[in-house]
Amino acid sequence: MIDKETMTGIARIAVDVGGTFTDVVLEAGERRVTAKVLTTPAAPELGVIEAVTTALQSAGVKPGEVGLVIHGTTLATNALIERKGAKTALVTTEGFRDSIEIAYEHRFEQYDIYMQRPSPLVPRELRFGVAERVAADGAVLLALDEAAVRTVVPLLKAAAVEAVAIGFLHSYVNDSHERRARDILAARLPGVAITLSHEVCPEIREYDRFSTAVANAYVQPLMAGYLERLGKALTALGVSSPLLLMMSSGGMVTLETARAFPVRLVESGPAGGAILAKTLARSCRLDRVLSFDMGGTTAKICLIDDYEPRVSRSFEVARMYRFLKGSGLPLRIPVIDMVEIGAGGGSIATVDELKRIAVGPTSAGAAPGPACYGLGGTLPTVTDADLVLGRIDAGYFAGGKMTLDPGRAASALETVVGRALEMTDVIAAAGVSEIVDENMANAARVHSVECGKDLVGRTLIAFGGAAPLHAARLADKLGMDRVLVPAGAGVGSAIGFLQAPIGYEVVRSRYMDMRQFDPAPLNDLFGQMRAEALAVVRQGAPEAAVRESRQAFMRYRGQGHEVVVNLPLGELTGGDAATVEEAFQAAYRALYGRTIPNLPVEAMSWSLALATAGVELPEVAAVGRHAPLASGTRTLFDVDRGTTIEALVYRRNSLEPGATLAGPAVIVEDETATIVPGGFAAEVLSAGHILLTRKAAP
Repeated sequence: MIDKETMTGIARIAVDVGGTFTDVVLEAGERRVTAKVLTTPAAPELGVIEAVTTALQSAGVKPGEVGLVIHGTTLATNALIERKGAKTALVTTEGFRDSIEIAYEHRFEQYDIYMQRPSPLVPRELRFGVAERVAADGAVLLALDEAAVRTVVPLLKAAAVEAVAIGFLHSYVNDSHERRARDILAARLPGVAITLSHEVCPEIREYDRFSTAVANAYVQPLMAGYLERLGKALTALGVSSPLLLMMSSGGMVTLETARAFPVRLVESGPAGGAILAKTLARSCRLDRVLSFDMGGTTAKICLIDDYEPRVSRSFEVARMYRFLKGSGLPLRIPVIDMVEIGAGGGSIATVDELKRIAVGPTSAGAAPGPACYGLGGTLPTVTDADLVLGRIDAGYFAGGKMTLDPGRAASALETVVGRALEMTDVIAAAGVSEIVDENMANAARVHSVECGKDLVGRTLIAFGGAAPLHAARLADKLGMDRVLVPAGAGVGSAIGFLQAPIGYEVVRSRYMDMRQFDPAPLNDLFGQMRAEALAVVRQGAPEAAVRESRQAFMRYRGQGHEVVVNLPLGELTGGDAATVEEAFQAAYRALYGRTIPNLPVEAMSWSLALATAGVELPEVAAVGRHAPLASGTRTLFDVDRGTTIEALVYRRNSLEPGATLAGPAVIVEDETATIVPGGFAAEVLSAGHILLTRKAAP
C-alpha cells in the first residue's frame, strides 16, 4: 500500500516501454531529467534499468531516494498482435465453444472476397464445453456438471496449457458456476493462470466478454513474469519504492490489480500521452484539441473536448484492416478512445504492385531498427526519410547518444523506393514522408467523423519522438492553424504518467426500461460498485480524497449499440428518470445529429469510476516577446516546394519564455526536434512549451 503523505523518497520515476524506445522521466522537486534508450525486446526490463540508471546519474539521485515508480508498457499489446502470449484454453458453456470464432456473424468488409478475420487466441482443440446454464435473469436452468469440469483437467495437462479462461453464459448476473469451475481447476492445475469472464468483463454480449477473458488469460503469464523480473531488477539496483501501473483508462493501479487484470494495461502507454494532452489543454485554456503522439512504432490520435479525452468501453486490438471496425479482437475494458495506426519512426516503407509507396504498419522496431541505426536494418523507414530530408541531425540523435548513418538511409530509400519508381533518394524520402503524414491525417479524419466531431479550429498537441517532426505538415493537411509542442515532448507519455490519478472503474450490466425506472436496485448496484472501486484505489492512495463519476450505456429499444450518458451523483430517485432520459437524448443527438421520437429508451449497463486528483499545471501566462539567437543553419527539403531550403537551427534549452521566431526553422532538443515550416511562427510559452501558429496570408 502506498501512502503519499509518508513516502520518504525525494524523486518519482515514470517508465514508458514502447516497441522501439524505452523512455524514463525522473522528477525531483522542480527538476526533471529524461532518458531515452532502445527497447530490449528479449528482456524489456534490461532497457528499463539502463534508462533508470542513466536518469538517476544525470539527476544525482540515489536509488534509495526514489519514492515511487510509475510504469506503462505496450508489452501486452505486442503479445496480442504478434501472438506471443501463453498457451491458453477456454472452458465455456456446452455448445458455445465456437462463440469466439463465430464472432458477430457479419462481414466487416462487405465486398472483399479475400476478407480475413482475426484468428481466435485459443484454437478449437483447446476450447472445451461443459454442461451448465444460467438464464438472463440469473436463474440456474442447469446446474454445473462438476464431473465434466474434472474430465477437462487431463486434457489441459496433456496440452501443457499455461492459462485458462472460464466464460459461461450470463455469468455477469450469476457468477456461481464460474467460481466453482475455477476452484475445481485451480486445485488440480497448480501454477496455471485462471481468468473468470465475470471478473474481467461483467457485461452482456458473450463474444465480447469471452474475447476479453481469453485475452487477459493469454497475456497474464507474460506480464506476471515481466513484472516480477522488473521488480527484482529495480530492487537489485537499490530502488525499493512502490510500483504503480498505468491503465488504458488513464488511471493507475497497484501491482496486484495489474497482475490480475493485465488486459487493462493494453493501451497504457498511449493513455499517458492523452493524460499529458488533457493537462496541457487545461493549463493553456485550449478547450478543443487533437492529441498527436508519434513514437518509433505507432502514432496515436485522440480527441479532447472541454479538457477531457473521449472514453470508451470497447477497443479492438490486432485489426486485420487498418481502419475497419470488426476486423480485430474486441476487448471490453475502460479505455481512452483513440485511433492507433502503424505510423512511427520505425515504420517500413515499401512499393506495392501498383507502384504505390506504402508505409507501415510493419515496423523495424528497436532490432534491427531503421537502416540509419547501423544495427542490421536494411529496409527504409520514416526515420531514414526524415534523416535524408534534413529534419534529423545525424550526430545529435537521442541527445548525441546515437550517431546515425545518412548514407545507409539514402541507400535503403534509393534501393527499395527510388529504383522502383525511378526517383532520387531525396524524392523517395519526400514520398515516404508524405504518405505517412497522409495516413495519419486520414486516420484523424475517420476518427473525428466516427465520433461526430469536427477538426476545424482545434489545436494539435504533438509529442513523442517523431511527432514534432511531422506535426506542422499534419496540421496543414487537417486545416489546423496551431500546434503545441510541450516541454519534454520526446518522452511525453512518460510525463503524462506523472500527472495521472490513481483510479479504477467498475461496470455492471443490468437491463432497465426507462418507462419502468426503479432507482432502488440501481442505488444498491452503485453501492456495490463503489465499494469494489474504492478497495482498489485505497491500495494505492489510502488517505487521498477521491472523485466519483457515473455513466449509463443507453439506446433506443431495438438498437444494437449504446451511447454513453453521464449520470448525477448521489442517491437516485424516481424524479431522475426524466433527467437521465434527457441526457441520453442530448448525447444521441450529439453523436448522430438527430433523435428518434416516440421510441422507448433502455439502459443496458452502468459504470462507476473513482479517482484521486491528477496533477494540475499552472495556467500559462503571457510573457514579453524577444528574438532569440540561432545556433546555426541546416538544409531542409521542402516537400511543398519540391526543393531544398536553408533553415535556422535553435537549441530548445537556450530558448527563454517569450522567444519568438519565424519559419523555416528547426528547434533541436535531446529526444526530438520541432520543424517550423515557412508558413508558421513559433513562440515559447511561459511553461516552456512551443506554440506554432500559422502566419496570416499577406
